[in-house]
Amino acid sequence: MSLSDISARTLIERADCLVPELPASFLEQRWYAVYTCANREKRVAQQFSTRGIDHFLPLYESPRRWKDRTVRLQLPLFPGYVFARLALKNRLRLLQVPGVVSLVGFDGRPAPLPEEDLAQIRAFLDHGFRVEPHPYLQVGKRVRVISGPLEGTIGVISRRKNRSRFVVTIEAIRRSVAIEIGEGHLRPF
Repeated sequence: MSLSDISARTLIERADCLVPELPASFLEQRWYAVYTCANREKRVAQQFSTRGIDHFLPLYESPRRWKDRTVRLQLPLFPGYVFARLALKNRLRLLQVPGVVSLVGFDGRPAPLPEEDLAQIRAFLDHGFRVEPHPYLQVGKRVRVISGPLEGTIGVISRRKNRSRFVVTIEAIRRSVAIEIGEGHLRPF
């Protein structure tokens, strides 16, 4: 063994000692809200697909009337946000995507989202409910769905044009979505 082999091995061993071990939270894959540039949600989602980043961009249909016709547009349910599932150690890969501004967080640290929140949104879309954005509600009556495909889901009840609306809120991004649902399916929480 030569002197250069011994010094190289020593340097590698010393380098291993200097690298701090990552906390488990950096290694675990969790869902995060990704803040995007205005009107870039679909492009960011497309780039995530190209780069193999697990993501979710919920869309809803919005009819728009123009002079000569009515068009149904696919718009983001949460304007300015795309959801991505990743381990924080890989966040640089995500932040390098054009159109990505930052990961949503508090005190400079990305905040993971509860998987249940995204599962509820997916359930609404998968079951064909008419979903649309709704203003964020801080106060209101919390209710639980007691029957049907959304049984067990918790949200807030509101009214619009004499119809009951069930509102689910994602606290981390201060956004809500609403679906129309009969009050017979709801009970106070």
